[in-house]
Amino acid sequence: MARVFKTIIWPRRKLLLVGLGLIIINRLSGLVLPGASKILIDDVIGNKDMEMLKLLLIAVSVALVIQSSTSYILTKLLSVEAQHLIARLRSKVQQHIIQLPIKFFDNSKSGELVSRIMTDVEGVRNLVGTGLVQLFGGVLTSVVAFMLLIRISPQMTLYVMVPLIVFGLISLKAFSIIRPIFRKRSEINAEVTGRLTESLNGIRVIKGFNAEDQEIKTFEKGVERLFENVKKSLTTTSLVTSAATLLLGLASVGIMGIGGYLIMLGELTFGDFFAFTLYLGFLIAPIVQMSNIGSQITEAFAGLDRTEEIMNIPAESQSVERTIVMDNIKGDLSFANVSFGYNSGKGVLHDVSFHAPPGSVTALVGSSGSGKSTIAGLTASFQIPDSGSITIDGMDLSKVTLDSYRSKLGVVLQDDFLFEGTIRENILFPRPAATEEQLLHAVAAAHVKEFTDRFEDGLDTLIGERGVKLSGGQRQRVTIARAILSDPVILLLDEATSNLDTESEAFIQESLSHLMKGRTTLVIAHRLSTIRQADQILVIENGRIVERGTHDDLINRKGRYYDLYTFQARI
Repeated sequence: MARVFKTIIWPRRKLLLVGLGLIIINRLSGLVLPGASKILIDDVIGNKDMEMLKLLLIAVSVALVIQSSTSYILTKLLSVEAQHLIARLRSKVQQHIIQLPIKFFDNSKSGELVSRIMTDVEGVRNLVGTGLVQLFGGVLTSVVAFMLLIRISPQMTLYVMVPLIVFGLISLKAFSIIRPIFRKRSEINAEVTGRLTESLNGIRVIKGFNAEDQEIKTFEKGVERLFENVKKSLTTTSLVTSAATLLLGLASVGIMGIGGYLIMLGELTFGDFFAFTLYLGFLIAPIVQMSNIGSQITEAFAGLDRTEEIMNIPAESQSVERTIVMDNIKGDLSFANVSFGYNSGKGVLHDVSFHAPPGSVTALVGSSGSGKSTIAGLTASFQIPDSGSITIDGMDLSKVTLDSYRSKLGVVLQDDFLFEGTIRENILFPRPAATEEQLLHAVAAAHVKEFTDRFEDGLDTLIGERGVKLSGGQRQRVTIARAILSDPVILLLDEATSNLDTESEAFIQESLSHLMKGRTTLVIAHRLSTIRQADQILVIENGRIVERGTHDDLINRKGRYYDLYTFQARI
């Protein structure tokens, strides 16, 4: 609550004060009609005062114009600011999430994160928008109406207050129940959205295994959980509404009896009774409205609670230890007794040590799951070693600022991820300001031109989500062109030729040889024929380096590398 006030409400205090001023004028102008009704019945009609009637009509008309005008201005000012705040909060949450460590994304669904960014912050419109001001306006209207009711008839007013107090207690209890329900709803909605996003992204797998019915049932279960949550909140809200109807109905019955009795005794005029009834509406309506607004504000706080949770997760660049800015990176890479595990107690790498001099090519080979990609991830500083150290040019990588290091890093990952858009946009991704000459050089070097020339729109061809309209080999060549354009000092190639046919692979090997010149390169490849020219080959098994040397050295030793190489040669 204090954080919300400090970060959301207080910075907009001037706008909210204007809103409060407008709501005061709006509500006070609304109280003119009941007062005018009393004068109309008791004075104007009884005395047949035509002049007073004209003045009364003018006063009521002016009050109505003021009321409608302030209502319009209020909505325009605060609702627009609320939507502006929602947009800014979404940007802020997205900015924070995208800077979180890789391990956060490994444990989160993309659809759930989309829900966090797009949905959870929407509730602030009820804080900065008309909701909070309407809540204040409702309190003000009720207080003024209560004073006017006391003035007309203390007896009837005291009778009315009993059911209103009971209603208030019921509402407070209901809101304490509703808040955790709303919070749970956000979690369920995020889970369902996450699963839906996954199923749409994996539609080819679903159809390929004829698993449509299975996926439909999974989604239906999620939707059913969401429905059960909504049902709980509706039931609780309905209790408040039903209590209001009953208690306020009883108040109306009592007023009819007491009012009629006082009129017959001559202690209350018809005008007083009519005005009392109208003022009572001004007392009751805001209270009922406040219960709805209270529910909305409760939902807003539930969403903001979840937003605050994620904003409190430290970004990977927020480490106080990352203070070294690398201006000129030579690319001297060293691993010294590095051990690492994704989960505590389950090590993936054990005492890995090697040195990759500037401009050298280091190949990592081994069976699947041996730890090759983990070494690449550590080199990219996606993770930090549990023990040991990784240095770049003699500087501890865990103490280097990420932007200064990664600006000199190029990656071609096994997952040849492309963004929806054109081939041109995907190649320009690391350097949007690159010249056309630089772009065409990267295109030619990666042999992208070979297939784009066959497309009607060439480099401006739309490739669909994740590059679905391209073949695996074509996607791989686009990612290689992207790496060439980034002009890195350190290059990570994780299965860079895994999706290429033999002809394309020959083209790419030539391009990669050109790309790797003068760059410190880590190559991960299952096709051992692609790394024969590497300066050093590290054979990784069960997270340890079991052999190292050049291709010829390792072949002559007839060890694990020899077994892998000769096995592939037979295939």
